[in-house]
Amino acid sequence: MRRAALTAAALTGALALTGCSGSGSGSGSGKADLSVSSPYMPQPVSADMAAGFLTITNDGGAKDELTSVTSDVAGEVTMHSTAGGAMKERASFSIPAHGRLVFRSGGDHLMFEKLKRKPRQGQTVTVKLGFAEAGPLTVEMPVKSATYNPSTGH
Repeated sequence: MRRAALTAAALTGALALTGCSGSGSGSGSGKADLSVSSPYMPQPVSADMAAGFLTITNDGGAKDELTSVTSDVAGEVTMHSTAGGAMKERASFSIPAHGRLVFRSGGDHLMFEKLKRKPRQGQTVTVKLGFAEAGPLTVEMPVKSATYNPSTGH
Protein backbone atom coordinates (compact mmCIF):
# COMPACT_ATOMS: atom_id res chain seq x y z
CA MET A 1 0.00 0.00 0.00
CA ARG A 2 2.82 2.40 0.93
CA ARG A 3 4.60 1.63 -2.37
CA ALA A 4 1.43 2.44 -4.36
CA ALA A 5 1.02 5.75 -2.52
CA LEU A 6 4.65 6.72 -3.21
CA THR A 7 4.30 5.79 -6.89
CA ALA A 8 1.11 7.85 -7.19
CA ALA A 9 2.78 10.81 -5.49
CA ALA A 10 5.81 10.56 -7.80
CA LEU A 11 3.60 10.44 -10.91
CA THR A 12 1.52 13.39 -9.72
CA GLY A 13 4.71 15.40 -9.10
CA ALA A 14 6.13 14.50 -12.51
CA LEU A 15 2.90 15.49 -14.25
CA ALA A 16 2.79 18.79 -12.36
CA LEU A 17 6.38 19.59 -13.40
CA THR A 18 5.65 18.69 -17.02
CA GLY A 19 2.67 21.04 -17.01
CA CYS A 20 4.85 23.91 -15.80
CA SER A 21 7.56 23.53 -18.40
CA GLY A 22 5.93 25.70 -21.06
CA SER A 23 7.36 24.41 -24.32
CA GLY A 24 8.36 21.08 -22.85
CA SER A 25 11.75 21.18 -24.55
CA GLY A 26 15.18 22.41 -23.70
CA SER A 27 15.74 25.35 -21.44
CA GLY A 28 12.85 26.67 -20.35
CA SER A 29 9.99 28.38 -19.31
CA GLY A 30 7.66 30.10 -21.66
CA LYS A 31 9.94 33.16 -21.66
CA ALA A 32 12.63 34.37 -24.02
CA ASP A 33 16.21 34.01 -22.75
CA LEU A 34 18.27 36.46 -24.81
CA SER A 35 22.02 36.95 -25.15
CA VAL A 36 24.21 38.90 -27.57
CA SER A 37 27.42 37.75 -29.25
CA SER A 38 29.87 38.96 -31.92
CA PRO A 39 28.98 42.68 -31.82
CA TYR A 40 31.09 45.03 -33.94
CA MET A 41 31.02 48.26 -35.90
CA PRO A 42 33.38 48.76 -38.84
CA GLN A 43 35.09 52.15 -38.51
CA PRO A 44 32.76 54.43 -40.48
CA VAL A 45 34.03 55.94 -43.69
CA SER A 46 31.57 58.84 -43.55
CA ALA A 47 31.23 61.37 -40.75
CA ASP A 48 27.48 60.97 -40.30
CA MET A 49 26.64 57.26 -40.70
CA ALA A 50 27.90 53.84 -39.55
CA ALA A 51 26.77 50.21 -39.63
CA GLY A 52 26.57 47.73 -36.78
CA PHE A 53 26.42 43.96 -36.60
CA LEU A 54 25.70 41.38 -33.88
CA THR A 55 23.91 38.12 -33.15
CA ILE A 56 21.02 37.80 -30.67
CA THR A 57 20.44 34.25 -29.45
CA ASN A 58 17.20 33.17 -27.79
CA ASP A 59 17.67 30.04 -25.63
CA GLY A 60 14.19 30.43 -24.15
CA GLY A 61 10.91 28.73 -24.91
CA ALA A 62 9.11 31.81 -26.30
CA LYS A 63 9.80 34.16 -29.18
CA ASP A 64 10.57 37.82 -28.62
CA GLU A 65 11.00 40.85 -30.82
CA LEU A 66 13.76 43.45 -31.12
CA THR A 67 11.78 46.70 -31.18
CA SER A 68 14.35 49.46 -30.62
CA VAL A 69 18.04 50.25 -30.73
CA THR A 70 19.64 53.37 -29.28
CA SER A 71 23.20 54.58 -28.82
CA ASP A 72 24.78 57.66 -27.32
CA VAL A 73 27.00 57.95 -30.40
CA ALA A 74 24.09 58.44 -32.84
CA GLY A 75 21.04 60.66 -33.09
CA GLU A 76 19.14 57.65 -34.42
CA VAL A 77 19.73 53.92 -34.88
CA THR A 78 17.57 52.13 -37.44
CA MET A 79 17.20 48.45 -38.29
CA HIS A 80 17.33 47.27 -41.90
CA SER A 81 16.61 44.03 -43.73
CA THR A 82 18.37 43.25 -46.97
CA ALA A 83 16.86 40.96 -49.59
CA GLY A 84 17.96 40.66 -53.20
CA GLY A 85 20.30 43.61 -52.77
CA ALA A 86 17.47 45.91 -51.65
CA MET A 87 17.64 47.49 -48.20
CA LYS A 88 14.42 48.21 -46.29
CA GLU A 89 14.01 49.90 -42.90
CA ARG A 90 12.14 47.76 -40.36
CA ALA A 91 10.42 48.68 -37.10
CA SER A 92 11.20 45.31 -35.49
CA PHE A 93 12.76 41.89 -35.98
CA SER A 94 11.43 38.62 -34.55
CA ILE A 95 13.73 36.35 -32.54
CA PRO A 96 12.27 32.82 -32.53
CA ALA A 97 12.25 30.57 -29.46
CA HIS A 98 15.46 28.52 -29.47
CA GLY A 99 16.65 30.59 -32.46
CA ARG A 100 18.85 33.50 -33.50
CA LEU A 101 18.65 36.89 -35.14
CA VAL A 102 21.84 37.66 -37.07
CA PHE A 103 22.82 41.14 -38.25
CA ARG A 104 25.75 40.72 -40.67
CA SER A 105 27.54 42.56 -43.44
CA GLY A 106 25.57 42.19 -46.67
CA GLY A 107 22.42 41.14 -44.77
CA ASP A 108 20.20 42.50 -42.02
CA HIS A 109 22.03 45.26 -40.15
CA LEU A 110 21.88 48.29 -37.87
CA MET A 111 22.45 51.81 -39.19
CA PHE A 112 23.79 54.49 -36.84
CA GLU A 113 22.65 57.79 -38.32
CA LYS A 114 23.36 61.42 -37.41
CA LEU A 115 26.60 60.48 -35.67
CA LYS A 116 27.52 62.78 -32.79
CA ARG A 117 31.15 61.69 -33.11
CA LYS A 118 32.96 59.45 -35.57
CA PRO A 119 33.88 56.17 -33.82
CA ARG A 120 37.51 55.13 -34.34
CA GLN A 121 39.05 51.67 -34.50
CA GLY A 122 39.87 50.43 -30.98
CA GLN A 123 37.03 52.35 -29.32
CA THR A 124 33.73 50.86 -28.18
CA VAL A 125 30.20 52.10 -28.78
CA THR A 126 27.45 51.49 -26.22
CA VAL A 127 24.23 50.16 -27.73
CA LYS A 128 20.93 49.60 -25.89
CA LEU A 129 18.61 46.96 -27.38
CA GLY A 130 14.88 47.08 -26.55
CA PHE A 131 12.61 44.05 -26.75
CA ALA A 132 8.84 43.52 -26.74
CA GLU A 133 8.95 41.06 -23.82
CA ALA A 134 12.43 40.80 -22.30
CA GLY A 135 14.11 43.68 -20.52
CA PRO A 136 16.62 45.88 -22.36
CA LEU A 137 20.17 44.66 -23.02
CA THR A 138 23.17 46.98 -23.10
CA VAL A 139 26.00 45.91 -25.40
CA GLU A 140 29.53 47.25 -25.80
CA MET A 141 30.24 47.15 -29.54
CA PRO A 142 33.94 47.30 -30.45
CA VAL A 143 34.92 49.43 -33.43
CA LYS A 144 36.97 47.39 -35.91
CA SER A 145 38.86 48.38 -39.06
CA ALA A 146 36.70 49.55 -41.97
CA THR A 147 37.57 46.33 -43.84
CA TYR A 148 36.96 43.93 -40.91
CA ASN A 149 35.18 40.77 -42.00
CA PRO A 150 34.63 38.17 -39.25
CA SER A 151 35.39 34.60 -40.27
CA THR A 152 33.21 33.08 -37.54
CA GLY A 153 30.08 33.95 -35.63
CA HIS A 154 28.05 35.20 -38.55
